[in-house]
Amino acid sequence: MRIVDFIREDMVLPELRATTKQGALEEFASHLAERAPLATREALARALAEREKLASTAIGEGVAIPHGKLDAVGNLIACVGRAPKGIEFDSMDGQPTHLFFVLVAPENSTGVHLKALARISRLFKDSDFRARLMAAPDAHGLYQMIIDEDAKY
Repeated sequence: MRIVDFIREDMVLPELRATTKQGALEEFASHLAERAPLATREALARALAEREKLASTAIGEGVAIPHGKLDAVGNLIACVGRAPKGIEFDSMDGQPTHLFFVLVAPENSTGVHLKALARISRLFKDSDFRARLMAAPDAHGLYQMIIDEDAKY
């Protein structure tokens, strides 16, 4: 599985407007609903928020991988976002979150969902890669860096 299989350039938000965890989840839900109109913004936001209630998806080092499952979604969909100033996201290390990789999968897609999470986690463990993403000039630059880095593995 490659990240290019489930992310598109129009699903990249180079500068999130949100300043709170809930605001970020709603912003991602709106963006996903506009570009992958299989589910409503409300349903997407609810799916992401319900998962966050179990435990924060902020894995530390400025990265969060919010994810959820929704029947209305036919295939795995994803959205990437960057918050240059950082957002308090209840991270394991207590630090603000700057890079987000959001996944929404169909209810019955456990294997695909877990493979995608593992792939993303592997990519975002590299501190040099995270620094390059933070320095990318725009959505195209972010997208291309993710695709290029993913191709190395």
